[in-house]
Amino acid sequence: MTETRYIPAIGRRKTARASVRITPADKTTITVNGKPAAEYFKTDDRTRVINEPFVAAEAAGTYAIEVRVSGGGVSAQADATRHGISRALIKHVAELRAPLKAAGLLTRDSRAVERKKPGLRKARKAPQWSKR
Repeated sequence: MTETRYIPAIGRRKTARASVRITPADKTTITVNGKPAAEYFKTDDRTRVINEPFVAAEAAGTYAIEVRVSGGGVSAQADATRHGISRALIKHVAELRAPLKAAGLLTRDSRAVERKKPGLRKARKAPQWSKR
């Protein structure tokens, strides 16, 4: 019995985490939290975002991709999924590193919400000033 080998990777964006497992397959399929990617992300824009690694790598192959995402909003989850897929692809095919890096898909976007400070309404917004 042959065991199907999968390649794991983690993608992150804001507070979203995407655990990605890619397996070589006959046809590329992307499953996110048990649903097809188009059904989970709903909009074409977010679906396009998760397919960017394949466009940058010029259809590197066909894979069955299973993603578990948690945290953040749907847009951050799509970005985390893109990051995870990119990392998994270079683990599988090392030559893809150059085109994926040139497209900026391997860089983790580290921007996150700034913490709220004491005495302020938000991170930087001060209370309304009153003369009296």
